[in-house]
Parts: sequence; structure tokens; C-alpha cells
Amino acid sequence: MILGLYRLVTTLGGPLIRRYLDRRLARGKEDPLRFEERLGKSGLPRPEGGLVWLHAASVGEAVSMLPVVEALQKLPNITMLVTTGTVTSAAMMKDRLPEGAIHQFVPVDRVAWVRRFLDHWKPDLALWVESEFWPNLLVETAKRKIPLVLLNGRISARSFRRWLKMRGFIGRLLSCFVLCLGQTEEDARRLSALGAAKTACLGNLKFAAPALPADADALAVLEAALGDRPRWLAASTHAGEEALAGRVHKALAIPGLVTLIVPRHPNRGAEIAAELEAMGLQPARRSLDQPMGDVYIADTMGELGLFYRAAPLVFVGKSLAGEGGQNPLEPARLGASVLFGPHMGNFADISDRMRATGAAKQVADEGDLVAALQQRLAEPALIAREGEQAKRFASAEDGVLAAVIEAIRPWLP
Repeated sequence: MILGLYRLVTTLGGPLIRRYLDRRLARGKEDPLRFEERLGKSGLPRPEGGLVWLHAASVGEAVSMLPVVEALQKLPNITMLVTTGTVTSAAMMKDRLPEGAIHQFVPVDRVAWVRRFLDHWKPDLALWVESEFWPNLLVETAKRKIPLVLLNGRISARSFRRWLKMRGFIGRLLSCFVLCLGQTEEDARRLSALGAAKTACLGNLKFAAPALPADADALAVLEAALGDRPRWLAASTHAGEEALAGRVHKALAIPGLVTLIVPRHPNRGAEIAAELEAMGLQPARRSLDQPMGDVYIADTMGELGLFYRAAPLVFVGKSLAGEGGQNPLEPARLGASVLFGPHMGNFADISDRMRATGAAKQVADEGDLVAALQQRLAEPALIAREGEQAKRFASAEDGVLAAVIEAIRPWLP
């Protein structure tokens, strides 16, 4: 019943959906040159041979799937089509997809637009990532007998409780998958309880993601600008955490200290700078090529790997002022000493294991973050030891990629 109502609303609500997309376009949240992809139209031809379609919601999910894309793109007579839904993820994929792979914006979940997309691309296999359950996309794909596999499936405790109230609806969506691979054994169990026919856990594909890249020349310039000044990095921050970083900088009161901030959404650079200036700080913005100050805002695209290498003491954002956290494996893979707040629900299993093995430290609040940073900035050897432990942890499941590729092999074109 819920599925039928959803399909009816998304069909009849076409004009309202289009108006909503136009507003997003006006705010810069849609790509004006590729806007029609959101309506299921493509300016690219479908290549000959087999086509495997992988859909990931946004930057984090797409980056974690790059090893899968690269492995499958190497197979003979197969083209990888990767869809995401955000402008940021599209820019990232442009730089990081392997040669021959194609990126498209995912069509908005309206039957006519979904069918137009499927009519054009005719995928032989669809790989879905984490918990991006768009009903029309799933149902229309399954109707065409295109095998669907869920990769790195994630069902949080909160989502599980919510889905239990709509068991029939989620069960219908999960029945579209021939196989659901959970990030953890608990995710696999929850997927099964909600109606997935075949589930398994082969490990977390986030462990297979390569280290974030960095331009060697840009790194040399950045390290020269930093010199031997003490520094820490607030990475992938969300609203509220930049001001927190400013307060922490002032509380540390360490001569020569540089606080580096890489916001999750770079277009917030001006807003963040204004917020920090109101606190009496003098921030510099990378996008404006301003010289290094005491607080440096890296409001540019695709440079997080650069800053992880330049600042091996990292606070992972969306974990104090936000909820859910960002990926702690990214700094760990590059040997950073990793700190994060209590709100790491999106990476609960990974963050719990990192804390238990000494690969990361959880801070309870702003004061605790100040104390943790103070201790490490006073003891560089501690940063190095924790960084080595974090790096070992991040390489603990190197075999997961091969296991996943083997699991989906029966459905490969």
C-alpha cells in the first residue's frame, strides 16, 4: 500500500518535483550543464558490451566504492556506470574514476524519469551502496530482471526500529535484491529480519578504499607554508564545528599554533570565515589564495588527502556538533592520530573497534578535545605511535575486496 501511494504521489507530483529541482538549480545544488541527467536523459551513448551500474548516494559512499569500480572496469568487455546525486560527488568522480568508467547523475525517483534512464543504459547488473533505497529505481530495475546486489549495506539501530513499523514496504524493496552484503554481521542480520532473501557479511568495503590522493607539488608548498609550526586538523566539519574549532584554538593558546579546517561543504567558506572573524580570529581562506594564518580554511574541492598528510593530528567532524560522524579510516590510512566525538553512528562498528584497539580516541565534548589536543601537541611521539596503530588498523581487512568481487561474480555480464 505504501509503495503504491509513493508511486502515485511521485507520478502526479511531477510539476512540484520539477519546481523543487529548479530551486535547487538556482541555489547551485544541481549542475546546470548536466541537469537533464536528473530527468533520466543522457547526452552520452551506451557503450557496447556489458554494463555494470553502481549507485552511491554521495561523496563518502562513492569514494569507498572506487576499488570495486576499478576492479570491475579491468574485466574484459565491461563498462562501469557510476551514479551519484550531488554536485560535490560528481566533481570528485570526474577526477578519480578509472579510465573508461562513466559518471551520471542519478535520475530523481519518478517512474517516467527512471524508465527513461533504464531504457537508455540497459544495465546488466546493478550494485547499490549502503542504504540508498529509492523505491521506483529499485522496483523498475527489478521488473526488468536486472540483478540487484546491495554492497556494504548499513541499517542503523534507529533505521531498523523505523523500518520495523513499515516491514511490508521495506520487505518489498529488499526483495528486489538477489544478494545483500552487510557492512557488519549486525547489518546483515537486520537486513534479513527486514525481508532480504539472501544476506552475508564479507567485511566492510570502506577498508578497501585507497588512501585519499594528494598533489605532490601542492603538498610541498603547503608544508613549506606551515614550516615547523604545531598544527591540528578539523576535517569534514559541519555547521557548528568550525566555531568550536575556533574556540579550541583560543583555549589551546599555543604559540605559533595553526588550526586547519576542511569543511565538508567547501561552499561554506565565506560563512565560516565570517563566523571566526566575529570571534576575534583572523582566518585565511585557501580558495582566495590567502597566506597562512593562525586559522586556515581549506574551502576547496578534493584536497582532504593533502591536509591529512600535512597535519597528522586529526579531529573527524560531524561527531561533536553534528551526528553520524565522517569516515575515520581516511586519516587512519595515512597514519594520523585520530580523534572524534561521541556521535559516530554512521561508523559505529569501525569507531568502536578503533577505540578498543587504540587506533583512535573518542572525546566527550569540547573541553575533552582541548585536553586531548594539548597532550598530543606537547608529545609528538604520541602522535606518531597512535598514527602507526591507526595505519595498522586501517589495513586489517585488505581481503574484503576480493571476497566481494567473488560474491557478485555469478551475476557479472
